[in-house]
Amino acid sequence: MKILVVCGHGLGSSFMVEMNAQEALKNLNAPSDIEVEHSDIMTASPDMADLFICGRDLEENAERLGNVLILDNILDKEELQDKLEAKLKEDNLI
Repeated sequence: MKILVVCGHGLGSSFMVEMNAQEALKNLNAPSDIEVEHSDIMTASPDMADLFICGRDLEENAERLGNVLILDNILDKEELQDKLEAKLKEDNLI
């Protein structure tokens, strides 16, 4: 599985959420073959990942990507971990 975190410019916030997602996956004992990367929303395309993560501010732009996990607060590690856990359980990965 590949996860792509997207933000407006693909720099600061997406990189921060990428690191937080990697930490959350580790905490959840998720399979080690789950990859997490980051990009800007305009470059991202549906074929780049199985799951996309972005903030609520980009929800409308991210709809075209397909499977998107929307964060209400990109700084909230607990929200990220809870939503990742629910998604991975839904997909029978944990």
